[in-house]
Amino acid sequence: MRLLHDPNHDLTYSDVFMVPSLSDVASRMDVDLATPDGIGTTIPIVVANMTAVAGRRMAETVARRGGIAILPQDIPIDVVERVIGYVKQCHRVYETPITLAPDATIGDALSLIHKRAHGAVVVVDDGRPVGVFTERDQEGFDRFTQLHNVMSSDVHILAPDVDPAAAYEQLEASRLHVAPVVDDGQLIGVITRKGALRSTIYQPAVDADGRLLVGVAVGINGEPSHRAKRLHDAGADVLVVDTAHGHQTRTLRVIEAVRGACPAATLVAGNVVTDVGTRQMIEAGADIVKVGVGPGAMCTTRMMTGVGRPQFSAVLECAAEAERLGHKIWADGGVRFPRDVALALAGGAANVMLGSWLAGTYESAADTLRDPEGRLYKESFGMASNRAVKHRTRSERAFDRARKELFEEGISASRMYLDPNHPSVEDIIDQIVAGLRSACTYAGATTIPEFHDRAIVGVQSPQGYDEGRPVGVSW
Repeated sequence: MRLLHDPNHDLTYSDVFMVPSLSDVASRMDVDLATPDGIGTTIPIVVANMTAVAGRRMAETVARRGGIAILPQDIPIDVVERVIGYVKQCHRVYETPITLAPDATIGDALSLIHKRAHGAVVVVDDGRPVGVFTERDQEGFDRFTQLHNVMSSDVHILAPDVDPAAAYEQLEASRLHVAPVVDDGQLIGVITRKGALRSTIYQPAVDADGRLLVGVAVGINGEPSHRAKRLHDAGADVLVVDTAHGHQTRTLRVIEAVRGACPAATLVAGNVVTDVGTRQMIEAGADIVKVGVGPGAMCTTRMMTGVGRPQFSAVLECAAEAERLGHKIWADGGVRFPRDVALALAGGAANVMLGSWLAGTYESAADTLRDPEGRLYKESFGMASNRAVKHRTRSERAFDRARKELFEEGISASRMYLDPNHPSVEDIIDQIVAGLRSACTYAGATTIPEFHDRAIVGVQSPQGYDEGRPVGVSW
């Protein structure tokens, strides 16, 4: 990447822009977004290990489209093992259905239907689909009505070997948005019209056995090397040693211990914002370094402590040092628009970690709630907040917990509203990938490494940034 001029101060994503270059890339579909960090992701999206965001629904959905989710460190180890096993058995193409028996009620269905973006409950009898229920089927009935009285019984069944294009055509012809996929009489998944289209665009992120990728985080307290070993043995593809201030001796010792316990694991560690921190993490055993202190939407570190660094400059410096040592970085935090993902990659990141941006989606781990106006939202919170500390220390003495809860550096409750037009994490992935592919064509790049090499970045004033924002109504 070439920076047009050095302003002699640190920069965040809003401070910079990319200059178009001569390009012979004919189409954005000619761009390959496989990440250069070697973990197997086919798009540069990592879901942050936030308790309200990264759960099993998020993990399977994002991996199906080519990214990876990192499961939080605060979850009991046996639960995380079960989630890893669940993700590993999910289908690479077909979405996991929501199923209920015919005698279940509309209330039962409505409590589950917002867990998935496909918006349907498949009514099954002994594993065989006998109907489909969607929200519009409830109109005119109370919540205690059984599903067999309101479901659509004329079920359009798709075969397990159906071609995605053919599935789309069948659904379009039948004026349906979703249909069950059945193998030997048993339901194995569902596919939507959008899902069929996406299956022709995205490549799932899979391990050597063709199973979906999933990562896990471990902290620096307790027995991190034991936890890492157990989760690695359970099938976790990436281990993330995660703490807010990664550049400390204790973290480096944990990285060494985890590397010793799991010599063959892909090990990510963070967070740091300097070349020295990056180098020392790599020397301790990290394959990939996570960069970012304070840029997250739920993080109050900078306002509480004054500590942190503008994210674009942090990415530039840490990526350069990692590259010198033959390693890669992930840019963690500060991403609010697709442009920010592109700029992080232009700055040298191999992958970009997202958290709060994905909190207000069907697939995030939090429960879906309604405000008094009927708008759907989910509650999110920072991983250094009082709420997270309470969860993380639940096994400790009440006195010790109370002492730790006095200190927090994060928001404990924030309403993240679902966008009615883009309520799924897949909708956000579509936006990011479309913007990123287009950015690569502007730079004349067909891969992420080429994009980093060819990107020309300039520094702009706040007015320059504002000039680039679209205007929704006339001025």
